Amino acid sequence: MFQSTQKPRTSFGIAMTMCELIYHSIVRSVRKTHNNAFMAIAMNMLQAVIFVLAFYFMFSILGLRGSAIRGDFLIYIMSGIFLYMTHTKTLGAVVGSEGPASAMMQHAPMNTIIAITSTALGALYIQVLSLAMILFVYHVAFTPIHIEQPIAAFGMLLLAWFTGLALGLVLLGIKPWFPTFVSIFSTIYQRANMIASGKMFVANTLPGFMLAMFDWNPLFHSIDQARGYAFINYNPRYSDPMYPLWVGLVLLMVGLMGEFYTRRHASISWSARR
Repeated sequence: MFQSTQKPRTSFGIAMTMCELIYHSIVRSVRKTHNNAFMAIAMNMLQAVIFVLAFYFMFSILGLRGSAIRGDFLIYIMSGIFLYMTHTKTLGAVVGSEGPASAMMQHAPMNTIIAITSTALGALYIQVLSLAMILFVYHVAFTPIHIEQPIAAFGMLLLAWFTGLALGLVLLGIKPWFPTFVSIFSTIYQRANMIASGKMFVANTLPGFMLAMFDWNPLFHSIDQARGYAFINYNPRYSDPMYPLWVGLVLLMVGLMGEFYTRRHASISWSARR
């Protein structure tokens, strides 16, 4: 009836145990929004489609299609929408992941690193699957799509995911100390990125005084570079792919230090303050 569980003693065994825990935690995070995993993915796809259609009609009504890049107009819109959604969804998922005072941390194999990794990978999985399905339907049902450098463009999507993960980790580290501030800041940041991310325009068309208002944002650089890889006739001059990478690495180190400090001072009473 009672069986003793033998802990893995080798590095490979420990790694495999962590991968198994991360896998099950990813499944749990994906199904958190809906009991049916397919419905959870379908709801995310519907949200992305609504975003794309809303921006398509807004650009058409306001007569802004001429300011876009020459090429497939929907690819231009989707290159901004998907990177924005990946960034903000990942940030929200990491900020809302299980903290050190959570009941899930009472189980011995579980720790905060596994919880953070699983929520971030779960958000990436949903966004990539939604992107693939929407592009497939658009390619088959409407018009064949052509992305000039698909691997490099997908790399910019991963870069937007990485910066969202890093910033979310920083906010998660300070969340138990300032829960109200983190909630307000994350909401304002996600709403502000509707414009500050630059998905509604291209950096090459901005004057210098407006460019200074957006080039602080790593998501702005990722979206502009992704459009440079997606379209053959667009060469981004005012964005740099290394900027979001370095910003993400700095925020990741700060977030790991903050999470480690918070974990050492974890208290069960924190859950009563939220």
